[in-house]
Amino acid sequence: MDALPIARLQFATTTSFHFLFVLLTLGLVTLVAVMQTRSALGGKPELMRMTRFWGRLYVINYALGIVTGIVMEFQFGLTWTGLSAVAGDVFGAPLAIETLVAFFAESTFLGLWIFGWGRLNKWVHLALIWLVTLTAYASALFIMVANSFLQNPVGTHAENGVLELDDFGALFTNPALAMSLPHVLSAALMTGGFFVVGVSAYHFIKRTKEIKFFRRSMRIGVLTSLVGSTMVIGFGFAQFGPLGLYHPDKLKSPGAMVGAPLGFMIQIGFIAFLASILGTLLLYRNWITKVRPLLYLMVLAIPLPFVAAIFGWLVRELGRQPWLIRGHLTTADAVASIPAGQILFSFIAFTLLFAVLAIADWVLMSRVAKRGPEPEEEAAPAGAELPVLSGV
Repeated sequence: MDALPIARLQFATTTSFHFLFVLLTLGLVTLVAVMQTRSALGGKPELMRMTRFWGRLYVINYALGIVTGIVMEFQFGLTWTGLSAVAGDVFGAPLAIETLVAFFAESTFLGLWIFGWGRLNKWVHLALIWLVTLTAYASALFIMVANSFLQNPVGTHAENGVLELDDFGALFTNPALAMSLPHVLSAALMTGGFFVVGVSAYHFIKRTKEIKFFRRSMRIGVLTSLVGSTMVIGFGFAQFGPLGLYHPDKLKSPGAMVGAPLGFMIQIGFIAFLASILGTLLLYRNWITKVRPLLYLMVLAIPLPFVAAIFGWLVRELGRQPWLIRGHLTTADAVASIPAGQILFSFIAFTLLFAVLAIADWVLMSRVAKRGPEPEEEAAPAGAELPVLSGV
């Protein structure tokens, strides 16, 4: 039994699971920050209730996403020891910064935001959610810096088979990063928008009494989906440039396997874009909540951005093969010298754990989403924190 395909399948599976959490986290936190900003500037009362409702869903997804991220990082030391030996000093630096930014700074700001409801000045509390948002985006930046280094190892030189860092700044001006980072962030906005629209549509299907609440939520979600889908298509095609992500041999190595996920991803992207345009037009005429077949389609469309994102990630990673670090380290040389059976065992264990976390995330978020917002008279009582998991 060959250890390499098992190790590759393990990493592809676990990173795909984690990526799903990250997409929704980035998209939702942005929308929550915008909602709270509009509320603090004197918006309508529904905006604060919207902040709390969508904030609960964001926090649930964030908490379980942190767990998947910790589990995923074990694989670098367990399975891909060759990567640490050849480029540990270079590849490890942005990952270490990301851990400090995401796990410590972002979590600290988020904790203060959760338990600051009714206790902190509204402007201080608003600043906290924007700090959470900025640190989340910074986390995405450092992850993409590390990944782009694998695609195009700039700012380094090889010495005795080990890559030494010459210019840390070059990692941030990497052509492989320039368009891929905004592409990922745009995909997150589109994902968050589709999620908000889909949940809002579910409540209109159930003939909710919270008409103003979910109409306003749907309006924000539709506009976010339109902006996100437009940008994700633009930045996606921009990566085909000569200095972008896709090198001339990008689609030649794995053949049809990469070509097929790429074509499918583009189709989903355009479907999402057209759906966003249709939603915007119907929203303008105030028809979007009155066409019941369309509401069902909105609910069914929630997974579309997730599916497109996974195929996009597969294109990016498979297109680099057989290299782990392009031109310096092959995937076969990077895998750890341990029995294939041990890797298979860890693959099964990690996959089961991630599946449990994904199911738990879906169950918790579904319960909170179906229950809807808290009654207006109970919203934001003095001295109360955000009741993230109460009643789930």
